[in-house]
Amino acid sequence: MKSQLAEKKCSPCEKGAKPLKGESIAKLRGELKDDWKVIGEHHLEKEYTFSDFKEALDFTNRVGAIAEEEQHHPDIFLGWGKVKLDLWTHNIGGLSENDFILAAKSDEAR
Repeated sequence: MKSQLAEKKCSPCEKGAKPLKGESIAKLRGELKDDWKVIGEHHLEKEYTFSDFKEALDFTNRVGAIAEEEQHHPDIFLGWGKVKLDLWTHNIGGLSENDFILAAKSDEAR
């Protein structure tokens, strides 16, 4: 079943928007797979594992294409058999709904 978040589109944050906190983060986090971590109410983090470098690279490229389409870009760390994503909205210095949308879309790309 596709995540409802994965069905949404990222939208630019309005100037002066504040990052999400508390219950807003908890509600959106509840819509993601269990292995996503919220770090200090600042960013989302997840590490994916793969059987080799090529699978990890292919996933990285799929996430990169999604990020370009959504105009919302994660920090991506690629290694042999693993990819770690860190997501936060840089221009507001914390989490926005866009980060949760991109997290759900990244899971779908797995």
